[in-house]
Formats: sequence, structure tokens, C-alpha cells
Amino acid sequence: MRKLYSLLTIIACLALFSCEEVIPLDLKSGTPKLVVEAALTWKKGTNGSVQKIKLSTTTDFYSDTPKFVKGATVFVQNSANQSFTFVEVPNTGEYKCSNFIPVIGETYRLSIRYNGNTYTAQEVLQPVATIMKVEQNNNGGFGGKNIELKAHYIDPSDVKNYYLYRYTYSSQVISNFYTDEDVFYNGNEFFSISQNDKIKSGDKVEINHYGISRTYFNYMSVLVSIAGNGGGGPFQSPPATVRGNIINTTQEENFPLGYFSLSEYDSVNYIVK
Repeated sequence: MRKLYSLLTIIACLALFSCEEVIPLDLKSGTPKLVVEAALTWKKGTNGSVQKIKLSTTTDFYSDTPKFVKGATVFVQNSANQSFTFVEVPNTGEYKCSNFIPVIGETYRLSIRYNGNTYTAQEVLQPVATIMKVEQNNNGGFGGKNIELKAHYIDPSDVKNYYLYRYTYSSQVISNFYTDEDVFYNGNEFFSISQNDKIKSGDKVEINHYGISRTYFNYMSVLVSIAGNGGGGPFQSPPATVRGNIINTTQEENFPLGYFSLSEYDSVNYIVK
């Protein structure tokens, strides 16, 4: 019985140790998809001539190194067929344009030619209301003990407006993103609000409001829901296979990831008191 007990003990120990062994799965890699980061933004008070688009491809499950796209042809045209060429920056996956002309309400068409495929998308440059002021409330949050920030603006009454809010904190690496639409405050003063319970006195906060289209609002609402406020963003590849507005005109089934958007935005830097 003593020998049997010892044998069972050894077997149990081996079973416990085997549970800690890492077993890599042989996951098959699918056909790489093009990932397009094409959010063209125009800050109020600037000429908006410098813009960039970033291209990469999806990688296999175990890879954490992005695969930047080289040798693509990238350009954007307006409704007058004026073309703005994005020139590749070597070894970065970035394509930059230095002569872009942003016009509110103008329609722009993106064209990307890469690896025998042509990708296109179309969007309208959306305006945004000016941020008038930032209010700080030291008794915010559910418990009334958190610092809360509100960035106020007056929503235009003559059009339907959609917004993307971005809060970037000096004490944190990841920005917070929120989407909004003027269903209940059309034509009135309204605000974005920080949703971060870790804000403290002395923190520097950059608040950005972007004017976005209805379709981009729908797209970003899904991404924010999937990733949460702290994960990802509109200028990064999506955390899930969410269809954007870019289509592959050569092979429709091989659609890319990402979105082509154009936004005017306003920005305020605030130091928490």
C-alpha cells in the first residue's frame, strides 16, 4: 500500500507539472489583408496641407511585429479631379502629402494600388464646432470623488452632426475615445466629458473634437464598443475584422481593414488644477 501511495503521489505531481507546459498551436495563417490608416484631419487655424496615410498588412497570430507596405501608389482626388500624391517614407509604411487642400463639404476619393490590387474609398470632409471652454469638477464620478472635465461647444442647428472625442493624458499611454451625435442637443450648447477616474492635479490633458460622417460614426462606435475606451483608436488598425468604407475593386472578396475619413478638428490643452 505504501508503494502504491508513493506511485500515485508521483503521478499526481507529474500531472500538475504537465499542466504548466506551454503547447503552441499550429494556427494556419490566412491571406494577409491590407490595413489602411487613412484619417485625414485638419486642425482649425492651420492650412492642413501636410497629411499622411499608413499602410501595413495583417500578420499571423504569434507575430507582434507589423509588416509595413512598400511600393504602393497612393493618391487622393477632390471633386475637381485635382490629385494629391502621397509619397512613401522608406521603411515606415507611411505615405505623406505636403500639398493637400482641405475644403469643408468637399468630396475626396482615395486610391491605393498595391500588389496588383486597386483599393478605393470616398468621403466628405466634415466640420466641427469650436471648443469654447473647459470646466473642471472635483466632485465627479459615481462616488462624487473623481476629477471630471467637460469641454463645451455650441452644436450647429442647420445640419446633423456626429462627433469623435479624444482625451489624451500625460500620465497615461493610451488615449480615450468616445462617439456622439446631436440627437438630443441639436443647435444647443453641449460638451464632451472625460471618463477617466485616474485624473489627478497637475496632469496635462489634450482634448480633441473631430467632426465625422454618419458612416464613420457607426464604424467608430463599433470599434469603441469592442476595444473599450482605452483600447485602440481611429488611427490604428482595428482589433477585430470590422468592415470599413474601403473596397478592393480588383478582388472584392479580399477587402482591406481600416477606414478613409476626413475631419476638421479643434484642440485644447488643459492642466488639471
